[in-house]
Amino acid sequence: MGSTLSFSGLPDKRRGPAKRYVLMETVVMAVCATLCGADNWAEVADWCRDRQEWLREQFGWALKGGTPSHDTFGDIFRVLDGSVFEERFRQWVAGLVGVVEGVVAFDGKTLRGSGKKGSNELLHRVTAYAVGSGLCLAQEGTCGKGHELAGLKNLLEVLILKGCIATTDALGCQTEVAEKIVDRGGDYVLQVKDNQKNLAEAIREFFEEGNQAGFGRLNVQRFEEIEKDHGRIETRRYTWIHDVSWMDKPMRQAWKKLGGVGMIESVREIGNTVHTEHRYAIGSSGVQTVAMFANASRNHWGIENGLHWTLDVVFREDHCRARKGHSARNFSVLRKFDLATLRKDEDSKMGLRRRRVHADRHQDYRESLISLAFSATASEDIMLSV
Repeated sequence: MGSTLSFSGLPDKRRGPAKRYVLMETVVMAVCATLCGADNWAEVADWCRDRQEWLREQFGWALKGGTPSHDTFGDIFRVLDGSVFEERFRQWVAGLVGVVEGVVAFDGKTLRGSGKKGSNELLHRVTAYAVGSGLCLAQEGTCGKGHELAGLKNLLEVLILKGCIATTDALGCQTEVAEKIVDRGGDYVLQVKDNQKNLAEAIREFFEEGNQAGFGRLNVQRFEEIEKDHGRIETRRYTWIHDVSWMDKPMRQAWKKLGGVGMIESVREIGNTVHTEHRYAIGSSGVQTVAMFANASRNHWGIENGLHWTLDVVFREDHCRARKGHSARNFSVLRKFDLATLRKDEDSKMGLRRRRVHADRHQDYRESLISLAFSATASEDIMLSV
């Protein structure tokens, strides 16, 4: 069947002999190789060399010069503009996901293997993650953890959040971030810590005094859940107050469409040891119930297990030593492209790691995944034989 690929038309900065390999073909080869278990450029090159006949038959390529070496793959992705590659990934995911609903969690992760020799500067990536579908909607690469806030703001410029609740950790608790989320059509639940000192103190005092003396006529909503696992008992008590009239007017008006404040009391019991922690948050006017607050807060941490843990364990992200130029940033896009493709195969009962192995060993399954991936895209440059 015919299909398209939103990676077509990528700007090619190579000159002369460096253009020996067609850029589009090289990108598709890398996608296929990482989908089938390759976790670095050497493994990508080995896989493509071993599957030359399949690549010719599948895509109709001549490949007269064979497939690129691992150095060539590294060089090509080093000069390929990372911001453009990430933009094409966003376009592809938009076609794959359609209308996004539920919680969209924003969080950052450092690529441990991305630092240059002799340098402590690592690539830090900020990701927007649709918790319900388990798909990365977009990512923004930044140089160093200190630039995470700038990356978050850039992501909010390009995403449509209508009908979604956006969540961030305390770093994202900024008036500008709240405004951008609302402007993009979404609601927000933002964790509040001492980087917003006055706000944090006001909310902390409000809940401490309210728990002792009562909240007067304010409508207080509460919800409790208990988890038991391997001798550990964790009780989480959520409190949500959808009234902020008690807050000083200048503080209240600084946060666009501020509509509530919340507290989470976590009590963890392990044997005779009991640890209690209180966390605080603010939310926009669309977060109207404690159930919505609890769901957003709980699902925010889904990005840790659903995305960050998966990238480390299934794709060995922190072991990848792609360092030069845009190489690490672009390899990160490849992983997310493949992760989204693997999760699109909703009929499979295999785990994600096993799906990659199965795709490498079984041509029929590999071709079904390729069809799933490329059928969501649009270009006349790639014709699939499946």
